Amino acid sequence: MASTTAKRATVYFDREIHHALRMKSAAEERSISDVVNEAVKLSLAEDADDLAVFDRRAKEPALDFEKLVRAMRRRGRI
Repeated sequence: MASTTAKRATVYFDREIHHALRMKSAAEERSISDVVNEAVKLSLAEDADDLAVFDRRAKEPALDFEKLVRAMRRRGRI
């Protein structure tokens, strides 16, 4: 582990996922911890991107779903 602030945790994986992690880490000559840390970081970065989009769109007017569906029906779209 490169980081001196790393924390230890016990994580339980399905048998197949654990096998895939072992295979991937061996193929990439990396530890399972490194592979899992990278995957978690990518997932959290995706969450951060999603939250940024929500923030940018927060001031947009909300659409009323029922009104939208009724309007689509009136226009013959559904």
